[in-house]
Amino acid sequence: MRARRLEHGDRDEALSRLALRPREDLYLLDLVARLGLAPEPGEARAELMGVWEDGRLAGVAALRPSVLLDAGMEERALEALLPCLERLPAGLIKSPAALVGRCWTRLAARGRRALVDRRETASAVEKTGAWLLEPPPEVKVRAARPDDLPALVHAARASLREEGRPDPFDGDPEGFRRWVRGRVPRATVVDVSGRIGFVGYADVQRSEGWLLQGVYTWPELRRRGLAAVGVSALCRAAFATGAEHAQLAVVDGNAPAERLYAKLGFEPFARLRTILFI
Repeated sequence: MRARRLEHGDRDEALSRLALRPREDLYLLDLVARLGLAPEPGEARAELMGVWEDGRLAGVAALRPSVLLDAGMEERALEALLPCLERLPAGLIKSPAALVGRCWTRLAARGRRALVDRRETASAVEKTGAWLLEPPPEVKVRAARPDDLPALVHAARASLREEGRPDPFDGDPEGFRRWVRGRVPRATVVDVSGRIGFVGYADVQRSEGWLLQGVYTWPELRRRGLAAVGVSALCRAAFATGAEHAQLAVVDGNAPAERLYAKLGFEPFARLRTILFI
């Protein structure tokens, strides 16, 4: 087994492998599809790896901006990739729970420390199984605008705090604003009485599916159905483009979110584990 950085000439082979499990590997599929392109504003350039055995691609992974492991990665391919992971000074790994567990056993044995370690359930909804809501008259759903940036920065920081994650804004305010600004074109917001009460991002928008992330409702406006309306709008936009499904992940223990998404038609399809490590 030999691990090396993916080159543009490897793109089609890697896409063919990831297309076998498009739901489980949607984010990684999107990164590989954009191999060689300039990164989005505020985003780090993706660092993608492949593992080959006798000329056969046995695994695909991203080291940056997050550590992602392809869901079908073979055990020997993972072993070949681990030295690359060990060289990272820090990282956020989010992948199938079993694969992350094997990685973390090795990293922890070498003195790495987890700042966040949580389990999540990935769920998806298809158009035929969706029960999407329309906004009531007093609620307006719209695409985010550049002048929404202060509210979106606030929401991004508050979401990180609720998850128990470090706040990058403290160390690099301009860099954090630049990152959020780059995501504005992918954001949908819900207005209530002239103020934003909900935001959600379609961070991956492919025909195979849309990946919804950064879903946040302002605490004082929770339990009013804003998340259901906002996520419904994101799903409706996905299906309008011909996407096969929309997906998101819910942290274990967040029963209200699980109930909400189940009512909209989302069904679990994978168990994930997220570790922020140094």
